[in-house]
Amino acid sequence: MALAEALNVEVVYCPASGASDRVALQLPAGSTAAQALQASGMLARHGLAGSAIRVGVWSRVCEPGTLLRDRDRVEIYRPLAVDPKEARRQRYQRQVSGTRRR
Repeated sequence: MALAEALNVEVVYCPASGASDRVALQLPAGSTAAQALQASGMLARHGLAGSAIRVGVWSRVCEPGTLLRDRDRVEIYRPLAVDPKEARRQRYQRQVSGTRRR
């Protein structure tokens, strides 16, 4: 029987646009996304509530109990500041008002 291998994972959080906090970890095989979050210290460092956050692995939302694989990237998602539809409306209005000034 082979010994359990360690998993190399990365935990990433972007607290603001253009800023990112990354932590590379080595965890035992069978670790979950929640265990990676705890081991990274990200929740405490950024004052995030563990139950209120959304997490994903490689851009796919998952449950905290999701088992990780070697080289997985665990991502902590922050809430949207503006609804995407509203952001598109605002960009369009800026473009339209910019072309009328000429």
